[in-house]
Amino acid sequence: MITLKNVTLRRSAKVLLDGASVTLNPGEKVGLVGRNGAGKSSLFALFNGNLHEDAGEYYIPTQWRMGQVAQDMPETDQSATEFVVEGDTVLNAARIEVAASEATDDYDRMAHAYMALHDAGEHDAASRAQALILGLGFKSSELERPVNSFSGGWRMRLQLARALMCPSDLLLLDEPTNHLDLDALVWLEAWLKKYEGTMIVISHDREFLDAVTTVTLHIDAGKLVRYGGNYSKFEDMRAEQMELQQNAFSKQQDKIAHLQKFIARFKAKASKAKQAQSRVKALDRMEKIAPLLSEADFTFEFKEPANLPNPMLSMQGVSFGYPPPEEAPIGTGPTVIVQNVSRSVLAGQRIGILGANGQGKSTLVKTVARDLQPLGGEVTEGKGLNIGYFAQQELDVLRPADTPLEHMIRLVKDLTALGKIAGQATREQDLRSFLGTFNFSGDMVKQAVGSMSGGEKARLVLCMIVWQRPNLLLLDEPTNHLDLATREALSMALNEFEGTVMLVSHDRALLRAVCDEFWMVSRGGVSPFDGDLDDYQKYLLDEAKRQRELAKEEARAGAVKGKAEPPPPARQEPAAKASADQIRAWKKELQSIEARMEALNTEGAAMESKLATNPHPSEIAEAGKRLKLVNNELKALEDQWLALSANLE
Repeated sequence: MITLKNVTLRRSAKVLLDGASVTLNPGEKVGLVGRNGAGKSSLFALFNGNLHEDAGEYYIPTQWRMGQVAQDMPETDQSATEFVVEGDTVLNAARIEVAASEATDDYDRMAHAYMALHDAGEHDAASRAQALILGLGFKSSELERPVNSFSGGWRMRLQLARALMCPSDLLLLDEPTNHLDLDALVWLEAWLKKYEGTMIVISHDREFLDAVTTVTLHIDAGKLVRYGGNYSKFEDMRAEQMELQQNAFSKQQDKIAHLQKFIARFKAKASKAKQAQSRVKALDRMEKIAPLLSEADFTFEFKEPANLPNPMLSMQGVSFGYPPPEEAPIGTGPTVIVQNVSRSVLAGQRIGILGANGQGKSTLVKTVARDLQPLGGEVTEGKGLNIGYFAQQELDVLRPADTPLEHMIRLVKDLTALGKIAGQATREQDLRSFLGTFNFSGDMVKQAVGSMSGGEKARLVLCMIVWQRPNLLLLDEPTNHLDLATREALSMALNEFEGTVMLVSHDRALLRAVCDEFWMVSRGGVSPFDGDLDDYQKYLLDEAKRQRELAKEEARAGAVKGKAEPPPPARQEPAAKASADQIRAWKKELQSIEARMEALNTEGAAMESKLATNPHPSEIAEAGKRLKLVNNELKALEDQWLALSANLE
């Protein structure tokens, strides 16, 4: 178990834990919660050995293996599959030992090395890694793509897959859902529920915490308070505790006032001096129950829109997608993601946009927001439409060297030039005051945005949107960097907003609280989704299962394809129309490869059976060597088989 006894933990001069004690038992799934800056990440640093306690006693079993997500952005030309396989530290150690033992004539060492390699799961390492990669939203055609070819968010998903690949007794997850879509999030929840070790997770997603944790550890005022139950249970118990504490404080304040009144009245009277003095001592001895200052929750509201056109906009036969890149060859057409959409967006609607990863949710929102042009059809906007758009990459387009005040001043100038100022106050002092309502006060209004946290940047983007008084809000994953209090504030503000909301989010609590209808973006179209979010989660799990089965069938049939993806390197490109002789030759070669693969699979199974009988070390070493050669040849033949199958298709 993990134990902390009277632990003090400092970061520079700041005391984060002050005499904190707690016990975490093996196999528990723990949600670590607390205000931003309370010390959650520092406690993780204590768990993983990057920080040490300044006082008190801390114990974690030395034999426990630890898994956690690396925070650095991976830079490597390795394939996605091999990068994730390397997350298996036990397998890596076994591979290194096999290579070292093969350089000697020590058959005993070789035998143990090959047995360890087999026990570490060398035979199915690639398939285990690929199951994790596909579960986190990648396409089967991306399994062999270089890590460097993916964007930052997708590389962080690979880091998560690598952490899950690592055999561990303790799994530390710090905001694991930040870069995930809802389909990947649902898959991750299902995976973590089956995890058998001890898990500690930091997250601002209440439904995720409810789904995967059974204990909540709250950092509050330098102490660690353990609650049995998930986040919702913790909230209930915390509310009861706060009410009791507030009642106790109120009673104590009444008693203190009574004592002070007596002291003030009789201290100067000789006959009452002793009684007054005893009450002074009683007052000094009385335990001070601190007033329960509720956490400074951040709240805001959207101003009433200047007007509400109805419909907000209308789409007739619209196709959504991307124009060809500038460097594309002449004649290259656009990439169509969603097509033939005919729908209207009405005043006051609250629309949640659902769809598995890659189906076109963000493309739809970008087109409505005018960031992309429709590829076909017609979008008709209502008169006076004023869009407030929060894009996934919005934080990246903030100017790092500029301050919040400079961002607001530039926004005023840009909208004034466009004639879109709707009666807002525009003086610098007014802008400072407005920033203050979003917790940008004092020196923060002059702090460079580049030095701010992701949550502070997201708050600034929300501030700029609210100031514009939009009547249509397009929100694409607005909660990625927001803490629980700010998510709650956003939910309340959206519910009170009098305009229209279109929301893409993996935060199911926000979707449930805000949206009263859902659109499904799927298989190139948009249609109403009649169920609720529980129905949608079931749909996602079924769809993920279907996709995995489909990927297996395609791999077996040699029909691995990917939109706009280059063919695998091993593939031999056929001529526009292969001759009958060429087709016969391909088929003959394919049959030969299949026969050889069947023989190798049979031999491999025999070798594994032999290893299981605990033979003489020299026989183990020989069988291990042969099994390694068999697996290598099988991999090469599979590549040839895929290439030939693709040609024949």
